[in-house]
Amino acid sequence: MNLPADRLPPVVAISGPTAAGKSGLALALCARLDGAAEIVSVDSAQIYRGMDIGSAKPDADTQARVAHHLIDILDPAEPYSAARFADDAAAAIAAIRGRGRVPVLVGGTLLYFRALLDGLSELPSANPAVRRELEAERERIGAEGQHARLSEVDPVTAARLHPNDAQRVQRALEIFELSGRPASQWHAEPKPAVRVPGRLLRLAVLPPARLAFDQRIAARFSQMVEAGLVEEVAALRARGDLHLDLPSMRAVGYRQIWQHLDGHYSRAEAIRRGIVATRQYAKRQMTWLRGEGSRWQWLDAMEPSALDKVLIDVAAGSASAD
Repeated sequence: MNLPADRLPPVVAISGPTAAGKSGLALALCARLDGAAEIVSVDSAQIYRGMDIGSAKPDADTQARVAHHLIDILDPAEPYSAARFADDAAAAIAAIRGRGRVPVLVGGTLLYFRALLDGLSELPSANPAVRRELEAERERIGAEGQHARLSEVDPVTAARLHPNDAQRVQRALEIFELSGRPASQWHAEPKPAVRVPGRLLRLAVLPPARLAFDQRIAARFSQMVEAGLVEEVAALRARGDLHLDLPSMRAVGYRQIWQHLDGHYSRAEAIRRGIVATRQYAKRQMTWLRGEGSRWQWLDAMEPSALDKVLIDVAAGSASAD
């Protein structure tokens, strides 16, 4: 579809914390659009084959009803990056628009959204040797000690990261070690051109009240365990080529169950830790989205008129593509 940007079908981006109802809203929207929409997953776990239960991957019937993209595209042993996601998602969006349909982006991996919609700074590439040194340092001085060191070299980044967020704390230190510049300076530099032309609706799903949301997260994780999450992780672990340092195995829930299977703690303790990790992840997602200010429109998915409001906005954008 070789149309100017103002005549392309709109793109709907739906994000929010885990377990807030993003997927349900996206599917309801696609149903109301009567086959004129396709979903692009924005989820760093759903890209991997064999990681179905813990990633809340849509089942075969759901994917048969509504076309989904960027699901099951990689083996869990393969690396993937936000920059690569931006390329893959931009191609999927262009193809969906080429069919005259509305692309619906849905997921909670906010770095992927940023890479696609806003662009990323050209950060130094990962360095395995430096990462090994940082892992050893964390073992030696602990999470608080490593976070304190980050505070000395990059107080801006340290202020927004929890000491237990090992992956991001160490990545920020890695950037400083490799470049001599704080990660916050890199992020402040001008970004590449936006990859999604035309009208864009950014919708953030508002979670329930705190107590109800905590209960919902606990119930959802317990349901995953009942559905076979432990067995799913056991099958991945039994392959022999996967380990906990891989990005795929850092996914919330998988790491805690894997450590249970390694004998570090009981099944009940693994479930408790998985629930706590999921709540912490949801909190980080909320912090990120709130930090985006007015760029995202908050939406209560439980409000009866919520979907109607979205459809009005989509129709307004689609009218220019007619």
